[in-house]
Amino acid sequence: MFPSSLSASQRARLHEAAESAGIAHASRGEGEQRCIVLGPDDGVETVLQHEGAVPEELLSSWARLHLEMVVPPPNTVAVPPACRRAAPSQPSVVAFVAATLPLLELEHAAEVSAGESLLASSVVEAARRGDILLALRVVDISPGFLGRTVLTLSRGEGALLPDHRLGTHDLVALRASRGGHESPLLARGVVSRVTETTLAVALDEAPEEQLDGLLRVERLANDVTHARLKAALASLSAVGAGSARPPGAPLVDLLFGRCAPRPPSAPSARPVALLNAALDASQEAAVRFALTSPELVLIHGPPGTGKTTAVVEAILQFVARGERVLACASSNIAVDNLLERLRSAAPSSLRCVRLGHPARLSPTVLDACLEAVVARADSTALAADVRREMRTLTQRLSKLGPRERAERRDARRQLSQLAREERTREKAAVREVLAGCTVVAATLTGSLSRTLKDAARERPFDVVVIDEAAQSLEAAAWGALLMGRRAVLAGDHLQLPPTVLSDAAAQGGLSRTLFERAHAAHGTLCRMLTVQYRMHARIADWASGELYDGRLSAPESVATRTLAHFNADFPVLLHIDTAGCDLEESDGDGAESKSNEGEARTALAHVSRLLAAGVPAQGIGVITPYRAQVTLLRELRAAGGPALEAVEISTVDGFQGREKEAIVISCVRSNAAGAVGFLSDRRRFNVAVTRARRHVALVGDSETLRRDAFLGRLCDWFGQHGEIASAAEYVQ
Repeated sequence: MFPSSLSASQRARLHEAAESAGIAHASRGEGEQRCIVLGPDDGVETVLQHEGAVPEELLSSWARLHLEMVVPPPNTVAVPPACRRAAPSQPSVVAFVAATLPLLELEHAAEVSAGESLLASSVVEAARRGDILLALRVVDISPGFLGRTVLTLSRGEGALLPDHRLGTHDLVALRASRGGHESPLLARGVVSRVTETTLAVALDEAPEEQLDGLLRVERLANDVTHARLKAALASLSAVGAGSARPPGAPLVDLLFGRCAPRPPSAPSARPVALLNAALDASQEAAVRFALTSPELVLIHGPPGTGKTTAVVEAILQFVARGERVLACASSNIAVDNLLERLRSAAPSSLRCVRLGHPARLSPTVLDACLEAVVARADSTALAADVRREMRTLTQRLSKLGPRERAERRDARRQLSQLAREERTREKAAVREVLAGCTVVAATLTGSLSRTLKDAARERPFDVVVIDEAAQSLEAAAWGALLMGRRAVLAGDHLQLPPTVLSDAAAQGGLSRTLFERAHAAHGTLCRMLTVQYRMHARIADWASGELYDGRLSAPESVATRTLAHFNADFPVLLHIDTAGCDLEESDGDGAESKSNEGEARTALAHVSRLLAAGVPAQGIGVITPYRAQVTLLRELRAAGGPALEAVEISTVDGFQGREKEAIVISCVRSNAAGAVGFLSDRRRFNVAVTRARRHVALVGDSETLRRDAFLGRLCDWFGQHGEIASAAEYVQ
């Protein structure tokens, strides 16, 4: 069902395209409520929504993604043959790229708009909100990895930085503290370290502009990622057009319906010896299937089932066979976790390297980053005297006063020249290191760097492994997949999809992942992990029955774990019902941002009871779907004294991939209309509930929640298998 905000012309062209493609089409409603429905008249599966006039590119994206159908442009009378419906199973490469490009533009525009809106009111107001930091001085300049310069900024010796939202990995700009948004850019870098009193920013080159006075630091939108995603689609489009056949071309043929999956190869006469003897039967089956599949394997890992454990075993088996692996994930944290697990389980002879800006990497994997490996290489062409000269210049620069401008400018220029010389010399060493590595680890967008693409052209990867593939944009996944002959995608499409800022882009299908699409089209290539090692049985059984066809089980030691471990007497499941307590929701910073102060106080009151009973603060998490409620909860936590400081409070998205002993869920929604918003997304509650090992407290209005069938069943589960308490006990 398309929205009623379509223009008459758009509705006419949809009817026209549907008629040509052989798709049933009809109109419903009258006047401003008139809308168009395409497909069989036996119930609507997808309702597309958009406020206001629908842009042409969004209309085209919707039709291509949901119907594999192309809408003719305005003023077109006949539908050309190219607009006829593609194969019903999967979109064509051309249709996918044509649909995705405008969605990426919508998403990039949303990212830029979000960054601009943070600074829209005034610099002072943005600083009050913590979106920028003002009145900082450079207190130290030191050399970073291979030619980079690290600036340490503070407000003075021992002075605390004000509360702010800048964090490590953020791309930031340095400008003069005074002035508006048009102030000239002095330097651009990545936040590498944040303490209570300092902020360190890593720059690719020493700035030639003066950094003597007071400075401000502001977060920037990352244009590099957007450009790389477009480049990945261009490469995919070339394969679709037949003008290129990279190593991953067979995957393109399979995943866009050009061919059927090939059967697995026959197992070797000599059985594969598992390196991890503790794998359960489902993990072992997934690994063995990955070793015999000629093209693609999907490892479906529900919460707590040891997905990364299976992925690590598969990678080590590939390496043992002499294969070269590109290991990726969508986030730096996920890549670092995968690499840590891989190195701890691997023999010392494993040659691996981590791509990425050193400022964005975990300290535990810094020694494996490309630049550190290059610096240690015996064959490196880097000259020790160049680095000594750079250190000398850096020290000299830090001692020059504000009035010695000419000398400071000359020192910066010399430092930049030496850095460029060092980077030129390192290129040969980088190629040598990458060619000699058996495992290269990178984020999906990091894998699209020119450095890796050049290395892959010289020596392609045998296997591309993408962990957390159900949280990765499909465009990003293709950039990596084209560099390898086979692929292993590991993830869970029944947890949260990738974060997409643009509602229009999400509705257009940008948040639908390759893992989800491949799982729907090629279920026979999927192996599901079925033993979970995290949750008490009453928690896991809800997720198992509601989302995983009842297939999850647990060892006895896990299935029976409770808070009695901490000598705390609480049920595994507790519904703190706010119905009848006058704890209604209110709007936060916007129509889609809700908060509920009474419910927030109730949630923290329960946290206080957990703490008093002996549950450690570090083992408690408070989860809520709404950012406005997160802000409110954190404000109340600060006012609640030091006992609450270590209790983590975040959105559902912020907790994905994490776990706590006890989870308190603040549902927020409580209204006479029974509106639940995106609480009805079962993936969101799947993540929220399954973060807990021993205890889940659901704080919410049963009268509102029961208006939704899914949430009603959740309330029933807590009532049947746990206990129910009234929020009135906590409010009083």
